[in-house]
Amino acid sequence: MVYISSWQEYQEAAEALYEKSPNTARYCVKWRAADGKLVLKITDNTTCLKFKTTSSVFLNRFEALNLSLMQKMTNRQAKPKPGPPQLDIQHTAEQDRAATPVQGASGISSGGVKKKKPKKKK
Repeated sequence: MVYISSWQEYQEAAEALYEKSPNTARYCVKWRAADGKLVLKITDNTTCLKFKTTSSVFLNRFEALNLSLMQKMTNRQAKPKPGPPQLDIQHTAEQDRAATPVQGASGISSGGVKKKKPKKKK
């Protein structure tokens, strides 16, 4: 069990190890809050690769590695993240008026529901 010091080397070696033997590979993540230490380990019972860091710089890289390994383990492609909505610039003024709700038509746009006053006791 030797710690790999370079992130790029670890990531490439971990993905190659999983692709070589997907049925026996195991991936372990350990976080020690007291020390602020992150330890990653992947093994296939013959080869063991470990990476250790205390730097928060590696969190995005760690997330990318997890996503990559999970995609391979589930044999699925990642769904594209929804971006900002695309504007259709070919709207006409008539289409815009048809999509605009009419004020006071349903009571929804009037600000909510009135609270009932409590009844007075005799």
